Amino acid sequence: MTETSRPDDAFHVFDTTLRDGAQREGINLTVSDKLAIARHLDEFGVGFIEGGWPGANPRDTEFFARAREEIDFRHAQLVAFGATRRAGGSAADDPQVKALLDSGADVITLVAKAHDRHVELALRTTLDENLEMVRDTVAHLRAAGRRVFVDCEHFFDGYRANPEYATAVVRTAAEAGADVVVLCDTNGGLLPAQIHSVVSTVLAAVRTDKGDARLGIHAQDDTGCAVANTLAAVDAGATHVQCTANGYGERVGNANLFPVVAALEIKYGKRVLPEGKLREMTRISHAIAEVVNLTPSTHQPYVGVSAFAHKAGLHASAIKVDPDLYQHIDPEQVGNTMRMLVSDMAGRASVELKGKELGIDLGGDRELVGRVVERVKERELKGYTYEAADASFELLLRAEAGTAPVYFEVESWRAITEDRPDGSHANEATVKLRAKGETIHAAGEGNGPVNALDRALRAGLERIYPELAKIGLVDYKVRILEGRSGTDSTTRVLISTSDGRAEWSTVGVADNVIAASWQALADAYTYGLLRAGVAPA
Repeated sequence: MTETSRPDDAFHVFDTTLRDGAQREGINLTVSDKLAIARHLDEFGVGFIEGGWPGANPRDTEFFARAREEIDFRHAQLVAFGATRRAGGSAADDPQVKALLDSGADVITLVAKAHDRHVELALRTTLDENLEMVRDTVAHLRAAGRRVFVDCEHFFDGYRANPEYATAVVRTAAEAGADVVVLCDTNGGLLPAQIHSVVSTVLAAVRTDKGDARLGIHAQDDTGCAVANTLAAVDAGATHVQCTANGYGERVGNANLFPVVAALEIKYGKRVLPEGKLREMTRISHAIAEVVNLTPSTHQPYVGVSAFAHKAGLHASAIKVDPDLYQHIDPEQVGNTMRMLVSDMAGRASVELKGKELGIDLGGDRELVGRVVERVKERELKGYTYEAADASFELLLRAEAGTAPVYFEVESWRAITEDRPDGSHANEATVKLRAKGETIHAAGEGNGPVNALDRALRAGLERIYPELAKIGLVDYKVRILEGRSGTDSTTRVLISTSDGRAEWSTVGVADNVIAASWQALADAYTYGLLRAGVAPA
């Protein structure tokens, strides 16, 4: 590992995404995925990255072998996860314990049973033998030169049932040489006050000849309290927090790494990341979401695109005076940005701030701002939504200001779906438009009428504007408005488009899905050309 600036060992941030996150429904990590996530987490600066259970499955064994060869960890230490030795044997002869050593990891986390019923029913052994399994395995790994953390599974439920035994497991691990003993809320059922009370009591009760045992916390989110429970444990004296990126984990997930780290650094004043790394948090969160192929949560604290978004006119008026009036931190601290949402709730301040955000100086033109406000309210009454379609709003704003780019003019378009005798369908579209003095006729076929329209429009425009070849649709959403009217309802279409560097959204509303889609498509390509710096026709 190449050493760079990193926090001291007084407080641990320990990430378990590669094990716990992989257990989330819908996530199936390949070895390459795990390596990519490990690189992102190391870049972020977490102290420990748990890579999985070597020896338990071929994928995790391969991960450790490849990680040693392919990743030069700059900030993190790679941790292997496994269990204490089997009942009735010895750690020196246990194949799973040997696999942990063979992984080459300098740090090993052992899971140990701390709930008496789990010992008797799941391990099918005695309470005393379970303590010996903990003692023997920790001592064996320590003798082999490894640093050892012990996760006390189901600790809080076990403590409620038999506090003396649960505490004995912690004491045994600490006395055997475990660097940290982690109290796990495995079922995720506790609340912050309960966590604080138990951690405080256990910390006071467990002492070794080296002083107080070092405690950690592992919280699941079944009550929606994983982050709060983690911070409650810190308040009670825990100095090791186990989290997963974006909260990925089994059932409803684990304590989310990013709000925990932000709270520790900003609210608690603890330096848990290398200098400057907190500003990378939003980017790292979204990069990991991309690896696991899940859309980032827009409303995630600190890193969500809506974390610092403001909509109400009252908020906008205050933010215009001082952003801190409605924001608990400067979003740049975590690599995020403030956003103004424009909707039928918009006032003048909202529009002025949104214009500034988009780089459009409204110059204090009250008449122009008033026209934009009224235009937005009028169109949102018809079903448009500009808070979800920044690109369409910018085009509307430029149109009212007289600076809207005109790249093409549409004379007509048509989409046809043919139902064939064999049950298949043919979808064709034609467009007629003018661009740079040319009249263009173009046709396209697709797997639906909207796709056919998109292909026809692109076919017509790419000859004139080759920049469109880099632009593509990435998402398409349809919502039926006034649904009680059935097939006579108004339709709203939202389209997300990307040029490979950024995404933008456009909106269309009409009495049918094809016409609404056409509006959103036309805006999408107009905005894409504007972003590319293309001069209007």
